[in-house]
Amino acid sequence: MVRVTTTNRRGVLRAGAGLVAGGALAAGCGAGQTAPPDASPSAASPSTTPSGHSTAAAKSAPAPRAYPGLPAQITHGPRTRPQVALTFHGQGDPGIAHSLLSTAEKQGARLTVLAVGTWLDEHPDIARRILDGGHDLGNHTQRHISVNTLAEADARKEITDCADRLKRLTGSIGTWFRPSRSPTASPLVARLARAAGYPHVLSYDVDSLDYTRPGAAAVTRKVLAEARGGSVVSLHFGYPDTVAALPDLLHELGRRGLRAVTTTELLS
Repeated sequence: MVRVTTTNRRGVLRAGAGLVAGGALAAGCGAGQTAPPDASPSAASPSTTPSGHSTAAAKSAPAPRAYPGLPAQITHGPRTRPQVALTFHGQGDPGIAHSLLSTAEKQGARLTVLAVGTWLDEHPDIARRILDGGHDLGNHTQRHISVNTLAEADARKEITDCADRLKRLTGSIGTWFRPSRSPTASPLVARLARAAGYPHVLSYDVDSLDYTRPGAAAVTRKVLAEARGGSVVSLHFGYPDTVAALPDLLHELGRRGLRAVTTTELLS
């Protein structure tokens, strides 16, 4: 039985006090979801790491890589591995993102963040913050619109504009591409992603449905009911339910012998 305690919920929410004011939430990727605007600027300095060290000489981020034997669209890793990848759609109030990253790091977990390009434009420090924490960083299109429905030129621009932001900020186009507002890419979008430098599209086999705002306990139950070794889980920055759920989710995954790792580690 999964227990989301009041203490955990209050403690994590206090860590991001004031970050959810105004209802600034990231958009869910399901059909028909509306993308609300981000609310507040990040308070972190783009010139320092979480520990306060200068990033002036930071190395370039890892580039995408091909995984021979794996499909063009990856939904999960090896089922024999006692690991899962918690992947986050990167948009919304950056303070909530910082809280999630810090919570994960305190419990020894590493995440995969698929960032929206406009989010990176507004909060450029977040890209290096993610990488400095040991997490994966990837491309979730420039404007988080339904990329599968766009004409070829527009879809290409959504992918390459976000890739350009990532490269400017980190030296790499990011390790992964995930289409916006769909769990899988259309054949056209998959082809455009390959042409942009992403050998694989990163999908998932567990959808937390956190963007429906069901409450922290429901988010935890949904993930634990479906996750198993090798699972790739879809979650979102920007939702306080997700912040509140993460400590108990990580605890219960660990109790089942499943460790939260980056997607790169899961597949390597």
